[in-house]
This record gives sequence, C-alpha cells and structure tokens, in this order.
Amino acid sequence: MNIMLFHSTQGLRPAVRQAADRLRAAGHEVWTPDLFEERTFDTVEEGMEHQEKIGKDELLKRAVLAAAPYSERGLVYAGFSLGASIAQTLALGDDKARGLLLLHGTSDIAPGATADGLPVQLHVAEPDPFETDDWLSAWYLQMGRTGADVEVYRYAGAGHLYTDPDLPDYDEEAAEATWRVALGFLDSL
Repeated sequence: MNIMLFHSTQGLRPAVRQAADRLRAAGHEVWTPDLFEERTFDTVEEGMEHQEKIGKDELLKRAVLAAAPYSERGLVYAGFSLGASIAQTLALGDDKARGLLLLHGTSDIAPGATADGLPVQLHVAEPDPFETDDWLSAWYLQMGRTGADVEVYRYAGAGHLYTDPDLPDYDEEAAEATWRVALGFLDSL
C-alpha cells in the first residue's frame, strides 16, 4: 500500500518516523509530511497553540499539497490524533482513497460526505479526553452513513497518544496490539 501518514499536534516526532519504518518493513511505501515545518513540541498544549497559529485551512492546504503527487496511486490515509483528523478529511475527499487508518483521533464529517465501501479502522484509548464516548458513538454512526466500512478498537487504560514510546501516555501492550491489528488491516486492502 501507499500510505500518507500525518503527525500529531506535537509534530513529526521520532515515534512517527518509527511507525513509518514499521510500515515500510511490512512492505508499504510511506510518506510522512511535516506540516509543522520541523517544529516539534513536548506537550499537547504547546502543539495546539502552534496548530492554532497556523490555522486549520493552512494545515489542510499543506496536507493536500503533500498528498497530491501520490493520490493517483490510491493512498491509504493515516494519522496520529490531529494527523488522524487531517487524514480523515483528505480520505473522504479523495475518491481514489484505498483506506483510512486513524490512530488516536477522528474529525467532524462534512454533511453529504460519501465514502462508499472505504475501509476505515480507528484505534483509540478508553477513555480518551479528546475522543469521548458520546463523540465516538456519533462519529461511528455518521461514518456509517457515508458508506464507510468502519472498525473501532478501544484500549482500556491507555493514554491518548499511547503508541508514542517517548511520551507519558505510552502503553506498550496497547501499542503492540494496535500495530498488530493495523498491519493486518493494511494487508487486507
């Protein structure tokens, strides 16, 4: 698969590069655009402040420009938290998208969005302060209405960015389970 992997609000951290390497080792071609232009942050709050300065429209523009040269190949869009939100937005707007892999995040769904048969897999902590149960229930129903084929995996007791070994949220067991399931998902596409 050709995978466009977007970073979280903390930037293109080593964990994103490690995830890309893991995906490459499994036979996938992976791109990791740096939407923050080499800025990384130690906390979610610092990253969110920077993200707000850039603005949602500019971040989406950067993401579209990064994906455009490869979209004809049929991309799997993937991302961590903020990156998952961006990946979701791009996948729902790309009729050649092959799949959507969401790690730690989702996004609003535009009215009238369609994703006929698009395979979607979400991995998220339980509970997650950014992805509440009510939000996830509504998101799941809305994604179903788009025609997407959605799978949701919850990891009890894990922190928000539980796949990043350099952050306090890290949960090795949940992270390894996530990668095992996600790699199977990608192999099935």
